[in-house]
Amino acid sequence: MPILTELNLYPIKSCAGMSVPEATLTRAGLAFGGIHDREWMVVREDGQFMTQRDYPRMALIVPRLDDGALVLSAPGMAPLTLALAVVHDTPTVQVQVWDDTVQASECGAAGAAWFSQALGVACRLVRFHADAVRLASRTWTGAIEAPTLFSDGYPLLLAGRSSLEDLNQKLVAAGRAALPMNRFRPNLVVEGMEAFEEDYVETFELGAARLKPVKPCPRCPMPSVDQASGCVGPDPLDILQAYRRKAQVDDAVCFGMNCIVTAGEGERLRVGQAVAFVLAF
Repeated sequence: MPILTELNLYPIKSCAGMSVPEATLTRAGLAFGGIHDREWMVVREDGQFMTQRDYPRMALIVPRLDDGALVLSAPGMAPLTLALAVVHDTPTVQVQVWDDTVQASECGAAGAAWFSQALGVACRLVRFHADAVRLASRTWTGAIEAPTLFSDGYPLLLAGRSSLEDLNQKLVAAGRAALPMNRFRPNLVVEGMEAFEEDYVETFELGAARLKPVKPCPRCPMPSVDQASGCVGPDPLDILQAYRRKAQVDDAVCFGMNCIVTAGEGERLRVGQAVAFVLAF
């Protein structure tokens, strides 16, 4: 039976992830130790979100949990500590994530100065506001309201290990280096399925949790960013485009499936647990 081999949270959108042994499933994504996936985001001075697409050094901003706080490190920088407790009287600001305008809490001048120095551009850190609501596109979720925070659009991204192995075989055959899974930044990685079988799943079952894949994940150039160095290298899209275009998303090159939660909110997911699935045909 397939098993769950990775659980990953990305506390700050487009910065380094945290690989965890277990996580709590919420309708808006994974949570661990008082933090939620994509709960924070770096924005330009005009409130527009920033990602590794334009600022690949964001990969070098590494979060860790330490004594009830989120501690961030970056090369040549003293660590920045973020309190996890929500302060309700902090200033709020409207920020932009793709087509969505979202209410966020300012994280202060010290955080803005730290990120501006780390990335070499004027920017600031914000946190998803406790009263804000952002929903995944109903075009893909249908009758289900699926909340998400600062993700690109959906609460969970799932990828199959065999799918990466399939891509890596093609990369190596072309004289290129194999890639680690972190280039695709999934929340959940499942081993023991056929390559790209996740594309055809109706429901994933992890204990009492039910996840519904709703949309193939179109890939941008971010998988070309080495997550360990922050350097841009060869883009695997030139290989993927030969066999991973999806008509339902305007022929975009896809890898992984965006999922929503249909049952089991509050369930603990654990690396090593069995994953059952029902195909959509």
